Amino acid sequence: MADPRFYSVNGPFSLRQIADTADAEIADQSEADRLFNDVAPLADAGPEHVGFLDNKRYVKQFIQSRAGACIIHPDMLPNAPGGMAVLLSKAPYRGFARIAGMFYPKIGAAPQASGDPPISASAIVGDDCKFGIGATVGAYAEIGSGCRIGPNTTVGPGCIIGDNCAIGTGVSLAFCFIGARVIVHPGTRIGQDGFGFALDAGGHEKVPQLGRVIIGDDVEIGSNTTIDRGTGPDTVIGDGTKIDNLVQIAHNVRLGQGCVIAAQVGISGSTEIGNFVSMGGQAGLVGHIKIGDGAQIGAQSGVLKDVAPGAVVGGTPARPLREWLNEAATLRRLTKDKRT
Repeated sequence: MADPRFYSVNGPFSLRQIADTADAEIADQSEADRLFNDVAPLADAGPEHVGFLDNKRYVKQFIQSRAGACIIHPDMLPNAPGGMAVLLSKAPYRGFARIAGMFYPKIGAAPQASGDPPISASAIVGDDCKFGIGATVGAYAEIGSGCRIGPNTTVGPGCIIGDNCAIGTGVSLAFCFIGARVIVHPGTRIGQDGFGFALDAGGHEKVPQLGRVIIGDDVEIGSNTTIDRGTGPDTVIGDGTKIDNLVQIAHNVRLGQGCVIAAQVGISGSTEIGNFVSMGGQAGLVGHIKIGDGAQIGAQSGVLKDVAPGAVVGGTPARPLREWLNEAATLRRLTKDKRT
């Protein structure tokens, strides 16, 4: 289910081949010869796809999934929906990493070869575009009219950039679609691998990152910010969002419209952020949580759980701002030197 603009899929493979690759057990051996064409997230998968479940937050998605097959921990077997072929593993994420690598053994934007033209002959470039010295545009990329691409910037194969965008010096774009009137400041990296590993004492298995980065219209992204592409679901930045310098946005993050993210914020994987959320500098968010519309997160906050719409939070762990300030004031009074 990965975008064919960026990825080429192998297969089909039988469930038996898939199980052998993942070192998994087939729950129903009568399914062993069934063929599958691809991997996909549970929410998007169809009968020809293989998915995985490794986090209990997604049991509901698993129960409702149309995936033809799924690799799960044996404890989850009673929740398996009818018609789904089940692979059993005590390390389903590690198994899925191997399955994804089976379908997608070679991933990566092709580097510019010596002698290649700076702008590929197959690229589509709109009217009135200007390119700085050393800028390159890969095969089948598309750039809208009125764009400015800075010196030594790389637009990877298959990328799409909308009209009237300004891409700064030394930017790298890969596996991404960018809307209209977007500003990307120097040194930013968009579309690189997400930090995806199945952790194990015997060695950490790299999980292929098969998604994209989708950036809406009128977004601004500060210098040296990094936005990882998704593992399977896309990383999404909503229309009108403004992102400061040195921000890290991990794989599968979904940022809503009109958000404001200050410098050095770190957002972990698969976190969902609503519309018009603001985050102060150096705030850190764990993965797989939801931040409601209009929430405000104070500088240097450590957000470890969901934040309700409109809430204002601060501190580590983040809690309602007034509560945090009261705690800080109380602690100061308790520790104040009585001799002063």
